[in-house]
Amino acid sequence: MTSVPVTIGRRPAAVAAHVAGEPRELVDGFGRVHRDLRISLTDKCSLRCTYCMPAEGVEWLAKSSILSTDDMVRIAHIAADWGITTIRLTGGEPLLRPDVVDIVRRIAAIEGVNGPMQVAMTTNGIRLPELMEPLAAAGLHRLNISLDTVRPDRFHELTRRNKFDAVAEGIRAAQKSGLRPLKINAVAMRGVNDDELVDLVEFALAHDAQMRFIEQMPLDAGHTWDRQTMVTQEEILATLRSRFRLTPVPGRGGAPAELWTIDDTPHTVGVIASVTAPFCGACDRLRLTADGQLRNCLFSLGEYDLMPILRAGGGDDELAEMLRLCIANKLPGHGINDPSFLQPDRGMNAIGG
Repeated sequence: MTSVPVTIGRRPAAVAAHVAGEPRELVDGFGRVHRDLRISLTDKCSLRCTYCMPAEGVEWLAKSSILSTDDMVRIAHIAADWGITTIRLTGGEPLLRPDVVDIVRRIAAIEGVNGPMQVAMTTNGIRLPELMEPLAAAGLHRLNISLDTVRPDRFHELTRRNKFDAVAEGIRAAQKSGLRPLKINAVAMRGVNDDELVDLVEFALAHDAQMRFIEQMPLDAGHTWDRQTMVTQEEILATLRSRFRLTPVPGRGGAPAELWTIDDTPHTVGVIASVTAPFCGACDRLRLTADGQLRNCLFSLGEYDLMPILRAGGGDDELAEMLRLCIANKLPGHGINDPSFLQPDRGMNAIGG
């Protein structure tokens, strides 16, 4: 993985000084306007999912390299000034961060050029029973909870932890919170949980949640991803149609999931088909890792290091320039289907979802 401290790429005009009176937007060389910033609060996780992390020997980020809460909130303010409207807090597992409620409260209070900041979170749900009420009171707007199986024994095998009941309790706490839409994410895996796709949808419906299936992507720390074991969007839909009547929902925009209504009801199911049906042309996302690296794509091989600016007492203009530089050099797509594709060195836990 490379950090990029200087200007690179083909469109230096895209990072020229901002002209007074022009709209503040993070626009890349392909006209994509960026509205969504993902901030990873930590690379640590309370689970060890087989498709994400090895069972042992994980090298965690040094505590001294992790962004402080003040750093994160400062960057969020700058991002809001440049048109970001949603910040999603991720990990690792974001609820492991001791000051997570304070982070939510401070970011939710931000007013940007496009209005109040929306704060979302992706979590495994284990700590939600104790934190759901404080998070909602702090201003959290939306939740995505990861759950790949509804079978406790299989959950234990997949995550290497006996925590199914804790996750289920967390989902119930989220359901009671009233935060909507509530989404449950599952990575579909051949020979692992592809026999549970209908069960997972029914579980989500029972908890007033939207089920979203994700095609397995080459982001595991062990680099063991195999296209042959990936369950495709086409296969997912074929399985679901054996039980449900699915109708496409128009107007996807920049959302990563395509949606279908279930049996002509208001309930929907989504599929994130990053591999077989990439949505890069409408991508509006930017990522900040827990150690201060900006990434313009989940699969990027380069990063833009904010730490030298932060540690040297640099100004907000310098940080804003790095955001704009990062976006200006965004490629048209992730290239998973290109023969020259290289998997990022970082695993998903260290990048943030």
